[in-house]
Amino acid sequence: MASTACIPPAPAPEGAVGLRDRARGALLGLAVGDALGAPAENMKPSEIRARWGRITGYVADRPAGTDDTEYAIFSGLLLARHGAALTPAHVGAAWHEWIADREEGPFRGAGFSERGTLENLRRGLAAPISAQHRHAWSDGLAMRAAPHGVFAAGRPAEAARLAAIDGSVSHEGEGIYGGQAVAAGVAAAMAGASTVAVVASALAVVPEDSWTARCLRRAMTAAHRGERAVRSAVVIGGYPWTDLAPEAVALAFGAYAAADGDFTDAVLTAVNMGRDADTTAAVAGALAGATCGVHAIPADWAAAIGPARGTCLPTMAGRHVLEVADLLTRAAREAPPGAGHVHAPGTGLPAPDPAAMPPRRPDGARHQAPAEPPGDATPTRVPPAPETGTLPLAPGPPPPDPDTRALPLAPVAATAHPDTPPHPTPAQPPGDPAPAPPRPGHDTAPGTPAAAEAGP
Repeated sequence: MASTACIPPAPAPEGAVGLRDRARGALLGLAVGDALGAPAENMKPSEIRARWGRITGYVADRPAGTDDTEYAIFSGLLLARHGAALTPAHVGAAWHEWIADREEGPFRGAGFSERGTLENLRRGLAAPISAQHRHAWSDGLAMRAAPHGVFAAGRPAEAARLAAIDGSVSHEGEGIYGGQAVAAGVAAAMAGASTVAVVASALAVVPEDSWTARCLRRAMTAAHRGERAVRSAVVIGGYPWTDLAPEAVALAFGAYAAADGDFTDAVLTAVNMGRDADTTAAVAGALAGATCGVHAIPADWAAAIGPARGTCLPTMAGRHVLEVADLLTRAAREAPPGAGHVHAPGTGLPAPDPAAMPPRRPDGARHQAPAEPPGDATPTRVPPAPETGTLPLAPGPPPPDPDTRALPLAPVAATAHPDTPPHPTPAQPPGDPAPAPPRPGHDTAPGTPAAAEAGP
């Protein structure tokens, strides 16, 4: 594996994009791509064309981010609190406090990698054992990895390290590599790196012989020939499930490279390729948004993105990606010189109000979700930064020192979730293998697989 410890920023000409604009572009770009791609998820290009022609904007009546956006907000808030001091114990505790020990939203906690993680956590398992489930190879880490690149701007290796810590609770192997590639790519783009350097940074942080790296290289080889070539080079024909991290990440980087970093072209390319379209467009949007800055996002697309609705994670309801971007930017800038962006837990953030969170019940019962999640109001294109300079994190007591903190692992009765398929995990095939037995894709409704693909 090659090393990219730091990507030096390009010289800043007059009117150059600033760090805050890139951070906002990355996370708003993620949410916009997520909302644009959600209706096309699990579809083939031919099905997209038959229904909408070519998608050139929102096709949903009330466009909004899905679990991709809400989990990215979750990871961003967690990272802003702990910085480079983030540990698997912090991540596991946050999953308990903000997700596992609470009532789930109507979307039931996200895709199947998240379902498996939540079931393991509720059984009292902790990282890395909590990641040992049937879907650890999914793109569920990749969809929430952009905040690590925002925080570690210009330092792809550090962004990849943080993404691996975040992912240790929920993913293994190729699922981790996919998240690391996204985090490193965003970190390079945050420093003004060229499109080629962004892709090289992603490749440099994953094993050269990994499935993720092979898919990325195939996508880059085909990118100059456009959308159809990228898709043909990456997608495994006949494989019905679309959340495979090597495929989704490669499609996102391929769309970004084919568009040469242009935001609109990158996101629409990803959307119209179908497959796990909300995730591929979210990742392409994060890369292009970090490259071009928030003002490259079309105004009508940006205006549609309000605070998260809490459809998947009720604790994220009311939080806006732009606020999280500002918080991450400040957290990175306020780190003491030479400290490597290490923050003591909670440094620079308001202490959560313990009274705002009811105590965890000893019988394992979960709290009720809000009856009506906030956030339906349409914001201005670029909402101003919060006046207080800080964001309230999800309610909960302030964490103790990470060296002594124990995970809250009270036993919770667990039953098999009806979404969980019965087949075993396949072994990682050598080379570019025949696909494993089908499994449900992230965001796919139970018993509703994506159509198997015989062609575009």
